[in-house]
Amino acid sequence: MNSQDLANFKVEDYNISEEYGFIHKNPLDKLPQYYKPWMDIAENLTLLIETKKLRKEVMQMPQLGLEHLTDKREMVLARVLLSHIVMGYVWQDGEQGAIKVLPQALAVPYYQISKVLGLPLIMVHSDFVLANWKQKDPLGTMTIENLSTIVSLPGGESLQGFVLVTLLVEVAAIPGVKAVIQAVKALLCEDRQTLLQAMRDMAQSIDKMGEALQLMYDYVDSDVYYNKIRIFLSGWKDNPSMPDGLIYEGASDDPLFFSGGSAAQSSVFHVYDELFGIHHQPESSNFLLKMRQYMPPAHNSFIEWVKGVPKLPEYVQRSGDLDLTSAFNLCVTTLTEVRSLHIRIVSKYVTSAGARARKKELTAGSGGQHMQERGTGGSLAMAFLKSVRDTCKEGLLQNNTAADC
Repeated sequence: MNSQDLANFKVEDYNISEEYGFIHKNPLDKLPQYYKPWMDIAENLTLLIETKKLRKEVMQMPQLGLEHLTDKREMVLARVLLSHIVMGYVWQDGEQGAIKVLPQALAVPYYQISKVLGLPLIMVHSDFVLANWKQKDPLGTMTIENLSTIVSLPGGESLQGFVLVTLLVEVAAIPGVKAVIQAVKALLCEDRQTLLQAMRDMAQSIDKMGEALQLMYDYVDSDVYYNKIRIFLSGWKDNPSMPDGLIYEGASDDPLFFSGGSAAQSSVFHVYDELFGIHHQPESSNFLLKMRQYMPPAHNSFIEWVKGVPKLPEYVQRSGDLDLTSAFNLCVTTLTEVRSLHIRIVSKYVTSAGARARKKELTAGSGGQHMQERGTGGSLAMAFLKSVRDTCKEGLLQNNTAADC
């Protein structure tokens, strides 16, 4: 990358903004009247799932075209609604009652919209979080008290909490995204002072991401997450409940396989890994790269843009500047701490809650099937997270003349 490439850089080209980062700006929450069948099901989705009536409603749904979606914002909302309906339809009857075919009236428009937006045929982070929010008071701030989801799934307040806390992690990342762009510009111009300030801003933003993630303990009940919410984030790849994948009737004759939701679908962590030169172990790296296919293509392009800049750790080390080294190491240390927090959360919400659920089933004499150690994205959760955390820590720079941070 050179100064000419930087001159051509426009943040809007990557569907990000200095005001909202990777979050969709002011997403719509209503579609044109033609799409009332989708809206009606989405608005009553939790009740339909819990009363086991969703599949019947979907089977009676007319097959709608995309011609009345007039702009990208409507397309994004349609995708959010259909993604949630798909997850509800597949998992309405639990792990033992998963289906093999998605009916045409749902599968075809979902396929068409997903093709336009460049997203896989399963609910992803951008559907569940980035474009699934609205403010109760449009003039208010982005706080959990002033936010709600556009469409929901079973789990009540814990489901709301899970989505909105995750959104607040992305909110906390906004100044960091802005600082990444400033750091790239400073790198290309070899402007040490601007680079130093950008790295300090990044460290502060990453720290705020950790503070936001900590709210998970306050707003999400671990047993509700494990027993109610988690299944609706599960995919049909590397999942023993759906070994044959899913046929999308009218869109694909052969079954397709997709990974479920994962924090690895959040672009901001990938951006930091590329900027800080974090090299993960092959198996972890392969999974992370696969998750980039589950991001909006423009966000993936931004990660690639950051990947193409001069190497920040090499520049900092070559400079011999103690302040730059200290700021860089603070960024890496803080990112490592956030990843350690994520491990503690998964330990509570997946490992411990899963153990309780299995013990309860054994006591009751029913042997339910669990994806206990796999994350909803299909990775072996704890081993993956610890590997990513440990390689992150290895990104610290050594400086013979400076004390490590």
